[in-house]
Amino acid sequence: MDKFWNSAAFRLSLICGGLVIASVILLSTAFYFGTVGVLARGADDKITTIAKRLTQYAESGGAAQVAKKIEQALSDGVDSDTEIYLLANAEGKSVAGNIAMLDVVAPLDQVTDREVVRNGRPSLGRILLRRLPDGSLLAVGRDMSDLNQINTLIWRAIGIGGLLALMLSVAGTVFFRSRIERKIWAIRHAALDIASGNLSRRIPVSGESDEFARLSHDLNRMLDRIEHLMDGVRHVSNTIAHNLRTPLGRIRGHLDEALRAKSGGGRLVAAGSFAIEEIDGLIALLDKLLQVAEAESGMRRQTFEAVALSEVITNLAELYDAAAEEMGVTLVTKIEGNPTIRGDKQLLASALANLLDNALKYAGRPAAIGMHVAQRGNSVTLLLHDNGPGIPEQERSNVLQRFYRLDHNQQGNGIGLSIVAAIINLHGGTLALEDAAPGLSVRMVFPSAGSAT
Repeated sequence: MDKFWNSAAFRLSLICGGLVIASVILLSTAFYFGTVGVLARGADDKITTIAKRLTQYAESGGAAQVAKKIEQALSDGVDSDTEIYLLANAEGKSVAGNIAMLDVVAPLDQVTDREVVRNGRPSLGRILLRRLPDGSLLAVGRDMSDLNQINTLIWRAIGIGGLLALMLSVAGTVFFRSRIERKIWAIRHAALDIASGNLSRRIPVSGESDEFARLSHDLNRMLDRIEHLMDGVRHVSNTIAHNLRTPLGRIRGHLDEALRAKSGGGRLVAAGSFAIEEIDGLIALLDKLLQVAEAESGMRRQTFEAVALSEVITNLAELYDAAAEEMGVTLVTKIEGNPTIRGDKQLLASALANLLDNALKYAGRPAAIGMHVAQRGNSVTLLLHDNGPGIPEQERSNVLQRFYRLDHNQQGNGIGLSIVAAIINLHGGTLALEDAAPGLSVRMVFPSAGSAT
């Protein structure tokens, strides 16, 4: 029993079944009081009205007038099969009516249930006893046999309906629990398989569009993301190990060579300078990796504020203008209106700086680099393009991966564009590398400050 009670599906099913039974009970109660109760109250009101009218006849015409009215009522053919009347004089002798003389044990002026002998047969009736002004006893009532039959039929129907409702409730509880357990077990089974290391496992999605199907879709999307991140972690770990091992090996080799040769101070200083330069490169690499991790974690969203991209682009243009002029590169900016997004100004500037560095590095001489930003409706589009050699279409998705280098002859560690992609994703934007014919066009689309959440 503990196994069933500890099941949320069983408890929910039991609650639903209990609500069904409670609803049947309430409806049955309302139906009973709306039929039998109304009929009983109608009979009592009629009995009281007749007794009151006969009492008025007694006050105006005496007991003889009451006896006459009783005889008329019993012979008019209206409700003759259910009417009960009795008029007895002060000495207890029956004067008129259709029942035997009663023992006055019931309270007067109050409708009560009494067994009587009516037309020679036992009968259960609702009777009102009243003393008339001359001491006579008046009994007015109604035979309740037909109402009792209706009452019995109603209770029988309620009993059968309640039993059927209970059976259907139990069957529904078992069926509902089994359905929920089957769906939950599919999710649990997939979770256990994933926990054992099978990250490619996914939760089966039924053709129904219910809550479990939507939950399965959401969990599968989460698992896709986790698998992608785990693959990225493995790739990054392997690449970091490779990128750290090579410079560390060079550092160790230079220092070992300097020590073995027992060189003078100049050789040791050169070896030390080389080691410092290599270590600075490793620190810069680790800083970039931390920047990617911070962007992908989403923590910086807490400090987001409205950022005017015109200010960011203008500052970058001024910063890179001298370097571009020295390299013979033309840097052009175009700003339409006042495009504003919600974000982190430093991260956005860092992403654009990475793109400008790559453009200056790979565009060649002479080259032209342009930055164009505009707001269209609820989105802001930022384009950075050059007229250099560009990137082949089949390589555009690869260069966004960490440590992927298209040209191994150029200095760098292949992490700049992955930082840009992480920052754009953090701001809810999209990044696309397109052919500028000639050159490369980097299209970044962000939600505007008014529509961003």
